[in-house]
Amino acid sequence: MITIDVPEADRTAGQLSGDALREAVEALRIDGFVVLNDVVDLAHLDILHERMIADVRALQARSDAPYNWTAGNLQQDPPPFPPYLFDDVLLNPFVISVTSAVLGPRIKNVMYGGNTSLPSDQRQPVHADHAHLWPTSMLEGPHPAAQLVVNVATVDVSPENGATEIWPGTHRELGVGVGDDIKIGPEALEARRAICPPMQPTVRRGSVLIRDIRLWHAGMPNHTTAPRPMIAMVHSSQWLATGNPLVFPTGTEPFFDHPILITAATFTDDPIDHIHAPRGHEYDRNAAAAAL
Repeated sequence: MITIDVPEADRTAGQLSGDALREAVEALRIDGFVVLNDVVDLAHLDILHERMIADVRALQARSDAPYNWTAGNLQQDPPPFPPYLFDDVLLNPFVISVTSAVLGPRIKNVMYGGNTSLPSDQRQPVHADHAHLWPTSMLEGPHPAAQLVVNVATVDVSPENGATEIWPGTHRELGVGVGDDIKIGPEALEARRAICPPMQPTVRRGSVLIRDIRLWHAGMPNHTTAPRPMIAMVHSSQWLATGNPLVFPTGTEPFFDHPILITAATFTDDPIDHIHAPRGHEYDRNAAAAAL
């Protein structure tokens, strides 16, 4: 696993550059993921963590509680309104340095959501969040990255509290193309395991994991007694068509004004209910999970 310590000169400049940037880009190209250490203010994470933990029970109380395959994995959006909007989460300059170097100019953020690993002995099937953009029968090799997932944990993450299982290098596998089931079959898993087995990375609070959206991964059991929230954004190449815009309150437009990262958003005067708002869900749900 490649982890990047941001050099002091880059911290002063407010952007990743030089060897650190090249190493991060190369890690995303080869492994499909990279970790940037200590780039988010811990006080901001404390505020987000407290609110997201308070929101867990309300989400579970929904008749259509948004579980991802198992009762151990809950789709959960962070509150998309002040005082919970932080630039080092949504507009992190070191993250943007990396994602724009990979995806090209004028990238856009098309997601502000996340998932929470609940205390459970259940795991997700291995899957890719998104397939290759073309049928794999048309491809001679993997196309360059078009979307990168940016994960920000509000606490330290380890195998003990459900660190995501990651299969390094699988963003370059041609087993999942547009229109295919995003779950990975057992034969493909065993073939890949012989090349490079999966891992559960330990990532300390304040660090950010960036991964290619095609990378195979799975939510894992959380063996502790505490939910483990994980915020997720998706940075996308400007040319790629995306879904519905994000919704933020009127008056926050200046917060999102950025020279490189476009936030694909609309702004509203209406109250934003991030708990009960309808949400699309492309994955299987475990109906029994609603009983928890």
